[in-house]
Amino acid sequence: MMDRTAPHSTSLPDRAKRSDKKGYDQTRARVETYFDRTATKTWERLTSDAPVSRIRETVRAGRDRMRDLMLSRLPDDLRGARVLDAGCGPGMVTIELARQGATVTAADISPQLIDIAQLRLPHDLQNQVTFHAGDMLDPKLGQFDAVIAMDSLIYYTADDIGTSLAALEKRVSGPIIFTVAPRTPALMAMWYAGKAFPRSDRSPVMIPHAHPKLARAAKAQGVRRMLRPVERVTSGFYISEAMELRA
Repeated sequence: MMDRTAPHSTSLPDRAKRSDKKGYDQTRARVETYFDRTATKTWERLTSDAPVSRIRETVRAGRDRMRDLMLSRLPDDLRGARVLDAGCGPGMVTIELARQGATVTAADISPQLIDIAQLRLPHDLQNQVTFHAGDMLDPKLGQFDAVIAMDSLIYYTADDIGTSLAALEKRVSGPIIFTVAPRTPALMAMWYAGKAFPRSDRSPVMIPHAHPKLARAAKAQGVRRMLRPVERVTSGFYISEAMELRA
């Protein structure tokens, strides 16, 4: 029971951490609802060989380029390495990591996307992959040699991303490679339009970020490693920037 006679017993840093956790949890809940109730079929089709519209073709091409870019930041031979695919979606990165020899934990907040990823995983790679339907930051997932988080942090604030990186840094001996929506004029215009005209499907809104602010947010959360931008990928309606936390 809370001691109401000691209202100042919680320090300001503890209160800030609780506030950050609340913001992360609220966004995570929106993402889970969106992908499990609205977007599962769309993402299943987009990440397959099925025909899609021209607009979605540009998104598919951009995601393919980004996936290759992120994987190129890791050694070609990952035998003996334990890698977290944080926000694995339908499992395309998971498959490539396993093909390179990694032992992979594939985590996603959407159980339906985990189901798709499990069905797509080739039989000869199944012993290398463990699937987790839940929070990609769950400490119970253990320690890792590297983390890839492709387009799974794009809905979060800079403070939430900083908190996430701080949580992962304690459990990862090697690089943390992730993507954000870059703070470009075009994306900012779409972002402000989305804030002014909220969508009825309650889909989460991407939050554009600039590297300096993210670096400050990470440092404020106690992240010790240097946060560096890697490369931006632009393909039609797909605009994403890879970043890397590496010692």
